[in-house]
Amino acid sequence: MRVASLFAGIGGFDLAFIRHGHEIVYANEWDSYAADIYDYHFEHTIDRRDITTLGADELPEFDCLVEGFPCQAFSVAGKRLGFLDTRGTLFFDIARILDQRRPRCFVLENVKGLLSHDGGQTFRIIIETLDGLGYDLQWQVLNSKDFGVPQNRERVFIVGH
Repeated sequence: MRVASLFAGIGGFDLAFIRHGHEIVYANEWDSYAADIYDYHFEHTIDRRDITTLGADELPEFDCLVEGFPCQAFSVAGKRLGFLDTRGTLFFDIARILDQRRPRCFVLENVKGLLSHDGGQTFRIIIETLDGLGYDLQWQVLNSKDFGVPQNRERVFIVGH
């Protein structure tokens, strides 16, 4: 499967997909430190542009879109400004790209606090937005400690197809 990766960070999602036989055809990360680490570990070059300036038509053909979109706006460790924080609104750029490119599937990842932010209204908006694009959705909170990682790190994963 051909995979496009947004908010690629240092490449955790990408490494998992590669190890399962998929091809990363595009990766984007604007944070220079994360992008430097990504470039060091992967053969393909990462696009360092701001996602808000990225046209969906600029991405190569892909079957699946993966993204761990910024969590600071939703995390209980932050100010929890949600969509009032520009990092929180980056979800809508994901929705824009999904709408224009219509990949077969996608995987979104964020902090567990996304579920409770603004009394659950933020998560409702995200689910309604993705549902409105015509995707069937499933979501679940997974904890890294349940998969052999020595840390307690709960994340919500949303899968659409």
